[in-house]
Amino acid sequence: METAFTLADYDRAADFIRQRSPHRPRLGLILGSGLSGLAEQVEEADILPYGEIPHFPQSTVAGHAGRLVLGKLAGMSVCVMQGRFHYYEGYSLQQVTLPVRVMARLGVETLIITNAAGGLNPAFAVGDLMLIEDHINFLGMAGHNPLRGPNLEAFGTRFPALNNAYSRSLRELAQAVAAERGLTLRRGVYVAVAGPNFETPAEIRFLRQAGGDAVGMSTVPEVIVAHHAGMRVLAISTITNLAIAEPDSDHAPTHEEVMDAGTIIVPRLTRLLLGILERLAGESP
Repeated sequence: METAFTLADYDRAADFIRQRSPHRPRLGLILGSGLSGLAEQVEEADILPYGEIPHFPQSTVAGHAGRLVLGKLAGMSVCVMQGRFHYYEGYSLQQVTLPVRVMARLGVETLIITNAAGGLNPAFAVGDLMLIEDHINFLGMAGHNPLRGPNLEAFGTRFPALNNAYSRSLRELAQAVAAERGLTLRRGVYVAVAGPNFETPAEIRFLRQAGGDAVGMSTVPEVIVAHHAGMRVLAISTITNLAIAEPDSDHAPTHEEVMDAGTIIVPRLTRLLLGILERLAGESP
């Protein structure tokens, strides 16, 4: 069985956060590898190291600061994960997604997720931003699902549909903001794999034939749990490396390459996310 958290466990973490911060966020933001700098722009920030929050795992990967930041960003009250957790770190998927359910108990209604991903689509280049329209979940196909185990009805139904997991209205908003700001925003299907190894050339060719445009080791478990809890979800991949489909290629992708690509990507992603938040703040009652 997966690590089983009770509703009381999630509430204990949420209550701890409420005691440490007066902010009552309605929007959550998960920042992926090398992308955590946006959290530095949060105003009136209350910063909570993951190690202080009940039941929270610890980030062990370079580029993941391991802090929860609550405050104001572009006029929105936000809860920002400055670094996430991964299945390949040895955590169960319930541990990986615990912060999302804690956000739900805090009252978060909208979740924006970012990740660093490898480009499968030959038309993509390092530095591109890709709006996730759908996903292929190889973790789930292998029997690893964050909803496995007793269902907590306080979050959602036992058998949630995922055909609308990525909010259409948020995707349209993101495209409108990108157009206004002169940013190219690709669209595509994200493939989730377990990691930590990068994919073989044969696997890359298979994932392309399966309809994947980008591949990574995160995001989908959080999307499933957020959608199950009734959140609106927007997810954006940053293309930090190009997948190698030729078996005799001398180039080997590395995590350092992923981190270095952030110098190109972060300014673009920041402009896009701040624009989205400004629009959402204007729509708030």
